[in-house]
Amino acid sequence: MFNSLSEKLESAFKNLKGQGRITDLNVANTVKDIRRALVDADVNYKIAKEFTDKVKEKALGSKVLLAVNPGQQMVKIVQDELTELMGGEASEFNVSGSPAIILIAGLQGSGKTTFSGKLANYLKTKKGKSPLLVAGDIYRPAAIDQLEVLGGQIGVDVYAERENKDAVSIVQNALKEARSKNKNVIIVDTAGRLAVDEVMMTEVANIKNAISPQEILFVVDSMTGQDAVNTAKAFNDRLDFSGVVLTKLDGDTRGGAALSIKYTVNKPIKFASSGEKMDTLDVFYPDRMAQRILGMGDIVSLVEKAQEQFDEAEARKLEKKIRKNQFDFEDFKTQLQQIKKMGNLKDLMGMIPGVGKQIKDVDINNDSFKGIEAIINSMTLEERRNPDLINPSRKTRIAKGAGKDIAEVNAFLKQFEQMKSMMKMMNKMPMGRMPGMGR
Repeated sequence: MFNSLSEKLESAFKNLKGQGRITDLNVANTVKDIRRALVDADVNYKIAKEFTDKVKEKALGSKVLLAVNPGQQMVKIVQDELTELMGGEASEFNVSGSPAIILIAGLQGSGKTTFSGKLANYLKTKKGKSPLLVAGDIYRPAAIDQLEVLGGQIGVDVYAERENKDAVSIVQNALKEARSKNKNVIIVDTAGRLAVDEVMMTEVANIKNAISPQEILFVVDSMTGQDAVNTAKAFNDRLDFSGVVLTKLDGDTRGGAALSIKYTVNKPIKFASSGEKMDTLDVFYPDRMAQRILGMGDIVSLVEKAQEQFDEAEARKLEKKIRKNQFDFEDFKTQLQQIKKMGNLKDLMGMIPGVGKQIKDVDINNDSFKGIEAIINSMTLEERRNPDLINPSRKTRIAKGAGKDIAEVNAFLKQFEQMKSMMKMMNKMPMGRMPGMGR
């Protein structure tokens, strides 16, 4: 995510590396490179110029701090301006109402239907809501099928009328259905087109007028850059939407949409989505995204994801086992499963400061755990709970069951023992609270 932009910004800051102070000359060179990096990321030139003019003004007007070198000062200024450009702070999401009505709009292929499912899952699992998904696309039967599949995956009801070709009446009937079944949120997935057209705009505007939604979210494919921003303006002129959703952030995202859209339509980015899994939806935090763009990682989001998956009582049990040097393969497998639930492994590692750049060309995915899980699953329950039982003959049987070479089994067992040794050393020091044991 934003790898190319991050690299070019890092290169721009090198103009100030080793400089004793900020001067007109080194700031001018740095600002020129920053502007070029933004334009290459498909940010509108006018926006890029205004952004860098602000950076230059603040850099030349800032007081030189003796404890901070010029490069660090410039990074901080750019971070603050990036945060402001993307909205400043996270925006509130309005789910008041009986029920709250959320209208989803955007072009075909932007990820509206998948996002609708993710949003329903988010509201159900994290906000304790009882959502109803509404199939408002009357043109594509596949869109209804997809929504029903997603609803089944997350345990959320889907309202659809396959024979009805009046989108407004479908949504009005869905609203009655929601009230009769005590659903407190309805999410309306509307039809998209390959380009903005009057028929689509009129239909979605009519839906808006008929149901008066609390939120109208415009879904943007973040890989489309400046084109997405132009489309957003056309939609906003007609719908006056309340917020933006950036999808496909796990793709080859240049960053133009994320950096330009708030400036262009003056509406906040409310959610960021990546991948196809229903739990890969995050509230958009401009400050955290700015940190990630500048290669600073995003430890706060990483900790939050860990706290969502780690049960406090289980974490306390695990801490006791580690203190007594009783950590076994059952515990290790449980930890792997919890890490996998947190999301894409490469994205998670990218949240660690300094790591994202190091692994940008490394192919890392959650399948990396499959070999380890196969080895553990080939052990008996007794072996998993008592690793000391595993002798050469047992290793041979485990390797055969896992479809692995004996060398791979030996390497894993050695790594496990090294990990246990590290834990044993940690027992001699005061142990901090583990993930999931409170903030």
